[in-house]
Amino acid sequence: MPKASEIKRGHVVEINGALYIAIQVDVKSPSARGAATLYKVRFNQVPGGRKHEETYVGDDFVKDVQLERRKVSFLYKEDDQYTFMDLEDYSQYSINADAIEAQLPYLMDGMEGITALLVDGLLITVELPGTVVMEIIETVPGMKAASATGRNKPARFATGLEIPVPEYLEAGQKVKINTETGKFLSRA
Repeated sequence: MPKASEIKRGHVVEINGALYIAIQVDVKSPSARGAATLYKVRFNQVPGGRKHEETYVGDDFVKDVQLERRKVSFLYKEDDQYTFMDLEDYSQYSINADAIEAQLPYLMDGMEGITALLVDGLLITVELPGTVVMEIIETVPGMKAASATGRNKPARFATGLEIPVPEYLEAGQKVKINTETGKFLSRA
């Protein structure tokens, strides 16, 4: 069983019989003498996505889950089931759309660089790469010489994702998007 001080982002633990993945870890070191370092951890339940917060002292133990990480690529969507293929042994894993709701706007056909998190051979969630390259499908026309202004305009992508992008970008251009924050990074 690992200590709370060893929990990192992406770590999966069991709390009250449910599986949770660590999304954010905040470390607070009180300045009072004898005070213990506190670890405030924000979790998302997998599958399900329910949010949960827990505060631990550094020596608290958490119940670890035997987790297997596999490199997969996205194959196809059928109804509410998304199917991924293991890149090593070509086995396929399916998961319900509700379990990966936050990742769906960034998921494209044939996408690679995805990590599947498996518990006892069952797919519980997927981790996307930090950035994805997507093509702008629709956006309002930009102004010429708009690069000097810091204004943004909405852009829509093939997956249904809509984010603000700089005014100088046009439909058909490819851009890099941060999958954690959902923000435009740069042209691709």
